[in-house]
Amino acid sequence: MKVKMLSRNPDSYIRETKLDLQRVPRNYDPTLHPFEVPREYVRALNATKLERVFAKPFLASLDGHRDGVSCLAKHPKSLATVLSGACDGEVRIWNLTKRKCVHTVQAHEGFVRGICARFCGTSFFTVGDDKTVKQWKMDGPGYGEEEEPLHTILGKTVYTGIDHHWKEAVFATCGQQVDIWDEQRTSPVCSMTWGFDSISSVKFNPIETFLLGSCASDRNIVLYDMRQATPLKKVILDMRTNTICWNPMEAFIFTAANEDYNLYTFDMRALDTPVMVHMDHVSAVLDVDYSPTGKDFVSASFDKSIRIFPVDKSRSREVYHTKRMQHVICVKWTSDSKYIMCGSDEMNIRLWKANASEKLGVLTSREKAATDYNQRLKEKFQHHPHIKRISRHRHLPKSIYSQIQEQRIMKEARRRKELNRIKHSKPGSVQRVSEKKKRVVAVVK
Repeated sequence: MKVKMLSRNPDSYIRETKLDLQRVPRNYDPTLHPFEVPREYVRALNATKLERVFAKPFLASLDGHRDGVSCLAKHPKSLATVLSGACDGEVRIWNLTKRKCVHTVQAHEGFVRGICARFCGTSFFTVGDDKTVKQWKMDGPGYGEEEEPLHTILGKTVYTGIDHHWKEAVFATCGQQVDIWDEQRTSPVCSMTWGFDSISSVKFNPIETFLLGSCASDRNIVLYDMRQATPLKKVILDMRTNTICWNPMEAFIFTAANEDYNLYTFDMRALDTPVMVHMDHVSAVLDVDYSPTGKDFVSASFDKSIRIFPVDKSRSREVYHTKRMQHVICVKWTSDSKYIMCGSDEMNIRLWKANASEKLGVLTSREKAATDYNQRLKEKFQHHPHIKRISRHRHLPKSIYSQIQEQRIMKEARRRKELNRIKHSKPGSVQRVSEKKKRVVAVVK
């Protein structure tokens, strides 16, 4: 006669405490658990409430600049190193782990308009109001040595932006035109222009590294191919675009930060309609940066706040602000996808958590399991009205809140006016245009 015996490993049912509390094996038969859904709903509700209770995103403020922070750059190899440029021409290199400035350079006379690190991380480039492009050592001078740039290029006009190629010793600057430079030469390899206006920003594509995009003050977003040394396409919007950022996971997707309070995500293969219009800011959007996962991006605005948007949603999932924070000029998402940095007018660089309620530090296996379980419950019940209301609620400054209410009234008035025009016009004479297509004036190839 064969006898089957149940055998269990004590490690799987004895808790990680010295009390030796034994876990009761659970029977998953649904007939024995008729109140499973109500029980899980209560757990999801509690998890959502606790998430809002523990949402404390602000981590630190990096003080030291004597003027407004105008640009930020990440180190390509080191997670703890950040570069910042100020309006008085000073560049500082920060150690985020120690939260201290490790090196200071008086790089330019006037504003530092752009800063970028070399792809290998040994040096960095800056451009400023003094019409120069300078290359500096990342480590700084040795003991007793003078702080001198490795190379200096004197241009004919003011350079307003710079970006380095992701894999080669090539960088691009913008001003009255887009110039592609080889690091070993003092004259540009090629210059590209389309129209005659000042270009405010230029960015290399991180995947298709020969592609780059720029935005100009005549409301154009222009795409270039470095191999052909010619512009590819341009899209003209209703208002001026301040900067663009490429999605690091999808080569053809980029997001533009616009003066009309919105952000526009485009697919460069079909520029006539944006993929998504992101609406929540109440003033001009000045900067945008993607997370390394490509699922979210962060935007900085003149309305003294930063917002985190999912790529496929039109509304933000988080808004960060403090009482002292003024107009936010620049923003960066760190390469480990954990933190966000922003630089603002009142000389501060602030460090935030990308997930407001995330617990920092090493988590035990039980904490990880509990976090995963709560996350699954919140996803399961996310569309329930009570849970949805709690998870979406955010405290806003009075100025932003009142402007949101005002914009809502204006938007409703425009919609009502459009419906009345259609109703009282000859059938077919007034065509309805979608909100997405309204923003694009023209696409030129």
